Amino acid sequence: MTGAPADEVGELLPGGHANRGRIRRAGDTVRRPLRPTSPSVHALLRHLEAVGFPGAPRVRGVDGTREVLDYVPGEVPGSRVPDALATDDALASVALLLRDYHHAARGFDAAAWAWPRRAPAAWAGSVVVHNDPNIDNVVFRGGRAVALIDFDLAAPADPLWDVALAVRLWAPLRDPVDVHDARQGQELRRARLFADAYGLAREERERLAAAVRDSGEWAYAAVEQAVDQGHREFAEYWRAKGGARAGRTRAWLEAHAAEVGDALR
Repeated sequence: MTGAPADEVGELLPGGHANRGRIRRAGDTVRRPLRPTSPSVHALLRHLEAVGFPGAPRVRGVDGTREVLDYVPGEVPGSRVPDALATDDALASVALLLRDYHHAARGFDAAAWAWPRRAPAAWAGSVVVHNDPNIDNVVFRGGRAVALIDFDLAAPADPLWDVALAVRLWAPLRDPVDVHDARQGQELRRARLFADAYGLAREERERLAAAVRDSGEWAYAAVEQAVDQGHREFAEYWRAKGGARAGRTRAWLEAHAAEVGDALR
């Protein structure tokens, strides 16, 4: 690979909508595009390493216009979750991983760093949350979640905000017509299981349903903004299925608000 352009070094990895075609693995490292907030994320990741949290990539440095991180081995599910990762144990392991991450991140001083788009004011906080615990940002080994990846959206917020994002995506709290794997029809039970596994206090459970609703609107607005700014991958996704699915999810959450609230308490 000597002499090859930086963008062509290593194996191309799938990546999400934001970085599709721009992430490569080279040996035991991953090379990703630098962003204005990369220094902030690197400081966070170095803090996680210093406190012994094993569930995040380590920073190796910078190579030109790319950050160099450890490659985290394991299985990363796509939009269709395989049966082996749709189990109760797998779901509980995601909740435990997120809880352990929040605990490890509490000692990090976020005030000295710049961060991307934050959660709404109602969910402000000082802990740097992952902010995108999506299906394709969690690494599994042996059917259990072992690491979070892609900290591009990390920013200070109330940890409950991260829990809401995860519950909405992992239960998932949406119209079952848009769930095409073994999780279909299990959304309310799985939402309760996630809250239980994370160990939410009663007062946090009372607020979680509102956080789920707000997190959905926040995520949709972010995608719509990217579309307006001409991001091709997001535009194709939103036109093909994302926009319609968002509408169905809004309608489902409104129609089942009472059941969702009861399940999360």
